[in-house]
Amino acid sequence: MRWYNAQKSVCVRVPPCASVQEAPALVSRMLPERLHEAAPEATTYLLESVGNATRIDYGTGHEVAFASFLCCLCKIGFLDANDQAAIVFKVFERYLCVMRRLQQTYRMEPAGSQGVWGLDDFQFLPFLWGSAQLIDHPRLEPKHFVDPAVVNEHHKDYLFFQCIHFINQMKTGPFAEHSNQLWNVSAVVSWSKVNTGLVRMYRAECLEKFPVIQHFKFGSLLSIQPVAK
Repeated sequence: MRWYNAQKSVCVRVPPCASVQEAPALVSRMLPERLHEAAPEATTYLLESVGNATRIDYGTGHEVAFASFLCCLCKIGFLDANDQAAIVFKVFERYLCVMRRLQQTYRMEPAGSQGVWGLDDFQFLPFLWGSAQLIDHPRLEPKHFVDPAVVNEHHKDYLFFQCIHFINQMKTGPFAEHSNQLWNVSAVVSWSKVNTGLVRMYRAECLEKFPVIQHFKFGSLLSIQPVAK
């Protein structure tokens, strides 16, 4: 339980002694008064985004929860289209850094990992968004991310390469063996094709997989009702 409370404290930026029950009030202070009614529902996703105290794990379902928290902030108008780049490359990237630190510190188990046959033990969205960032790049191609020298040069500038850099730090042995799916992705000819494939894969392997989505909480902001076509 200690690691779980520590995660909550880091994620909502409160001292370690503070209770996680204070999270709705902290989110409320971030929002203008007219949006305070949305704070409890949005906070649910924020607290779900840092792992599970019972299973003691973290995975793409928790990542979905943080994306849902950001989606809630967009739906209520706190964030808008002008914030899209900052949402991914500032806010989400900061969340990613926090979760990586927690994964390293507490040796969290990957939730629902497919092992070597999965894209990554813990994350998916940074690969999806990172591939979009690299579309039409004049020099960097998918084949370059399996070259450690190129990764070391560019991991601070591109989200996809940052993910690969973290994998290289955490895992040993040939890349093709410990990250076989990503190795296969490196053979794709363009970042646009990589991105299209990852969107399909995310839908099939995350959003449409019961073991992932069974823990998702629906409410008034993110309803279980289908979107009208």
